[in-house]
Amino acid sequence: MLIAATTIASAIVLAGIVARVITDPASRDLAVLTAPITLLAALWVLRALAVWQQGKLAQRGASAVIADLAEQVLTAATAMPPRELSRRRDDAAIVVTRGLDGLRVYFTTYLPALFVAAILTPATAAVIAVFDWQSAVVVLVALPLIPLFMVLIGLATAERSAAALTAMSTLQSRLLDLVAGLPTLRAMGRAAGSTARIAELNAAQRRSAMATMRIAFLSALVLEVLATLGVALVAVSVGMRLVYGEMTLTAGLTALLLAPEVFWPLRRVGAAFHSAQDGKTAVQAAFDLIDTAPASGTGRAPVTGDAVTIEVDAPAMTVTPGRVTVLTGPNGIGKSTLLQAILGLGPTPAGRIRINGTDIEDLDVRQWWTRLAWLAQRPVLVPGTVGENLELFGPVPDLDAACRAACFDEVLAGLPHGLQTRIGRGGVGLSLGQRQRLGLARVLGSPAPVLLFDEPTAHLDGPTEARVLHAIAERAERGATVLVVGHREPVLAIGSQVVDMGGVGVPH
Repeated sequence: MLIAATTIASAIVLAGIVARVITDPASRDLAVLTAPITLLAALWVLRALAVWQQGKLAQRGASAVIADLAEQVLTAATAMPPRELSRRRDDAAIVVTRGLDGLRVYFTTYLPALFVAAILTPATAAVIAVFDWQSAVVVLVALPLIPLFMVLIGLATAERSAAALTAMSTLQSRLLDLVAGLPTLRAMGRAAGSTARIAELNAAQRRSAMATMRIAFLSALVLEVLATLGVALVAVSVGMRLVYGEMTLTAGLTALLLAPEVFWPLRRVGAAFHSAQDGKTAVQAAFDLIDTAPASGTGRAPVTGDAVTIEVDAPAMTVTPGRVTVLTGPNGIGKSTLLQAILGLGPTPAGRIRINGTDIEDLDVRQWWTRLAWLAQRPVLVPGTVGENLELFGPVPDLDAACRAACFDEVLAGLPHGLQTRIGRGGVGLSLGQRQRLGLARVLGSPAPVLLFDEPTAHLDGPTEARVLHAIAERAERGATVLVVGHREPVLAIGSQVVDMGGVGVPH
């Protein structure tokens, strides 16, 4: 409102100054013009300060909104079941790392321009009507053309922005997969063959960006032509009537100075719309991720007591302290899914799951996680040192004993810097068997009363498997609640009870 008021007022004051200088020789004395010139300068300074403050507030608000949305997307992503997260991880990464940045243009350029247009355009048209109603009629006839073309351009732009975000997600995912596979390609002497593929991805990204820029330039050109045409019509009308003495110079100059201000806000909205559309498309993708994520658990019941008993309705089993329960069955029947449900990472496949008699949906999941240690099919390893990965989920009281139990001490002896040896994402630098041993050492060294293992002896040789299974059985004998997912005979042999998801529980 302040920008609109100072814009209109400065145009009126400037028109008055110029008209007085041209029509009244006596007013050309600088002393006579000091007051109106000072007022004009004050209006310009006030407008500049208002624009600066608007930009400052817009930047601050944009940063806050982008940070809040990014946090919501990350929270929603981490609340997804592991399989759903694996499927939508790339979408979430694109939205957080690149997509939401486009929202900054929406808040700093498009939204302020939209508000200015909503206030300045009708106010300016009204002021023009006060000074020269014929110019106001010309403006009102030409003005609707800009919103009409903005709508047509916007429809094409929205579709293009959605396509560009999809293309960017696909291209970035493919490029990341290719980069992740470079060590393997290099080991096989095929790294040079990826050059052409990278060039193809780069060309596809460039074509997508150029197509987007083409629409932006064409839309700006159309809006500029329409705005220029509207101002030209006003100028011709005013000029003809000034020649024939049908209007005063002050009224004519006021109409001429204000005419561009009628079209300028709409032109600015149209120019900013395309850039803002990318951010709005990313926001819609963010909302899709947030809305489709499962509701976070609202339970607040803690898991009490030193011993923990897990009861599952389907398949019917009770996992008690001091015993090893082995969950087996054909591949794909849902063993890992059930394990994730017990962890509180996903919905319960069927029936109910109770922890010490409390339904898992009523538990405080974060407090429940502090009571257990879990080995997934692929141990979670992050870039850093081996020691940092061993204590990724909390300190290990007796690290040496944990490494011996998992046979990871043999791996440490062969590493160049022992615990300080650095590994890459997913354990790059270690073999599959070494990664498995690291994950086992992390779980076996945890003081948690509940231990959950998903295929714990995968990628292990026979002697190592025997030692690891013996260590798991020892933890159960010391009072831990142990649940193991497996199908190999040595794994089944350590079970106090074996539950076949394709059949019934078989006590051992």
